Amino acid sequence: MLNPAELYEIVDDAPAAEEPVLIVALDGFVDAGNAARLACAALTGDGEPQPVVRFDVDQLVDYRSRRPPLRFETDHWAAYHGPRLEVVALSDTGDTPYLLLSGPEPDTQWERFAAAVEQVVQRLGVRLVINLTAIPMAVPHTRPIGVTVHGTRPELTEGHEAWFATAEVPGSAVALMELRLGEAGHDAMGFAVHVPHYLARAEYPQAARVLLDHVGLAAGLYLPTEALSAAAERAETEIAEQVAASEEVGQVVQALERQYDTVATSRAEGSGMGLGGELPSADELAAEVERFLADRDDEGA
Repeated sequence: MLNPAELYEIVDDAPAAEEPVLIVALDGFVDAGNAARLACAALTGDGEPQPVVRFDVDQLVDYRSRRPPLRFETDHWAAYHGPRLEVVALSDTGDTPYLLLSGPEPDTQWERFAAAVEQVVQRLGVRLVINLTAIPMAVPHTRPIGVTVHGTRPELTEGHEAWFATAEVPGSAVALMELRLGEAGHDAMGFAVHVPHYLARAEYPQAARVLLDHVGLAAGLYLPTEALSAAAERAETEIAEQVAASEEVGQVVQALERQYDTVATSRAEGSGMGLGGELPSADELAAEVERFLADRDDEGA
């Protein structure tokens, strides 16, 4: 493997805090309801991100698959807005510093990227890495939003009920990163919020708010969710209007509600019925994710 250190540069190695938390939200993998993107925007919207680490996107990104914008004015090229993959320092609403890694998911060199992140984690003294994703699920928007939690140690996921046993799903750079960090002895975990599959193509701020609520609890941070809460209220009104206007959509939602309630009741009674009973199984989840990615690729073609 080529030297991972050649993938990035340290812009500011002054620690944001002793043993900071590193939140990871990368574009490019499945992000149902744009939940991870909305969560990332909420984190950076009111603060002043201070660059700490910059990755060399020329080595990691296939521009032909995600072409960055160039502005043309009359007779010349005037500006280029290239992608950035970087770690920035931020503070929560209680002025506790933390780090955020955001930008495009690497198209290539996943192993080298994972090794580079491990070097950054070691150099900055990061105590916990938390990654954010959002997956489409056959669940209704009228029920509590579920979250799948995973981590490099069982202690990191204590208090969270498992939704699936074993599943083969499409890989991602951030999932490989978490795996490699765990193998190296670092604490890393992730939250995958469940977005109703019929809302996966739209913005679903409710799911972004749930992501940040879980991250805040896991990391001991007070993260900004006011704007997301306001957006969620507006979205709930719009969704209710759309469901009321379509008998077919209403029937789908009602069917999903019945399925959800059956499984929830069985789980509460300890009957052992899990998501393999009525709601999607692990294999069905994998298929749903693959369909989501295929549809997005088709739209970008």
